[in-house]
Amino acid sequence: MDKLLFGISGLPIYSGLRNMSYAVGIYFLESIGLDAMELLFVRNVNVTDNNKESILRAKLENNFYLSAHASHYINLNADEKEKQEQSLERIKNAMEGLAKVEGRSLVFHPGYYLNDSKEETFNTIKENLSKLPYKGIDYRLETTGKGTQFGTLEELIGLCKEVRTCKLCIDFSHIHARGNGCLKNYNDFAGILQNILDQLGRDALDDLHIHMGGIQYNEKGERNHIRLFESDFNYVDCLKALKDFKVKGCVISEGPVVEKDALLLKNAYKQL
Repeated sequence: MDKLLFGISGLPIYSGLRNMSYAVGIYFLESIGLDAMELLFVRNVNVTDNNKESILRAKLENNFYLSAHASHYINLNADEKEKQEQSLERIKNAMEGLAKVEGRSLVFHPGYYLNDSKEETFNTIKENLSKLPYKGIDYRLETTGKGTQFGTLEELIGLCKEVRTCKLCIDFSHIHARGNGCLKNYNDFAGILQNILDQLGRDALDDLHIHMGGIQYNEKGERNHIRLFESDFNYVDCLKALKDFKVKGCVISEGPVVEKDALLLKNAYKQL
């Protein structure tokens, strides 16, 4: 990666086109100045032998960055071994779907603490992540937005140190919500990036996958995504920190107006 790219989660909303496909979505996003798309495999892996060629052609013609978000039904710390195996299978299926279109990063939430200690949860998830095959796609562990979910920044940094196929997906909005509005100013964002730099090195900031968007939360954490300008998420200071730390990689916008928020972020970043 030689710069910071900006894109959206899922398909565009405001194209005016009906029955939009991933391939058409890529052409549309490129036409309005965006660089990336995160395919949504949250219910099923919707890249198939029927549409993979059109998606790959659109990706290559537009020099587009593709990632994917794996199933929401993943818990690598489930009480039953069978459910852990099912989670691993969902991750593998998503990875294979993304590989068909030469994607870069597969994002997922690793699991839940349930009745286990944080240390027990860490070790179980680490053991399961170590079973995943590497086929040129990075497994991106996403920081989570609720206290019941495994996935603090420190936990995920620890996994990335020990499982070579794993990298970070920093969801700043989730961190903000989990901490009940903890990211207030530039120093808060800079502190996260400095922590990553100190523990994982420059390479982690040279290829960082990022989620960003407006978010509603309460004392238990994340509730739902909202428009950036309706939220208290300080995206300007976040972007300043990304620029000052010379972060490269991809910023994915999430929320109800994805391409509008993505363009807002990209234009604000260019003006810094």
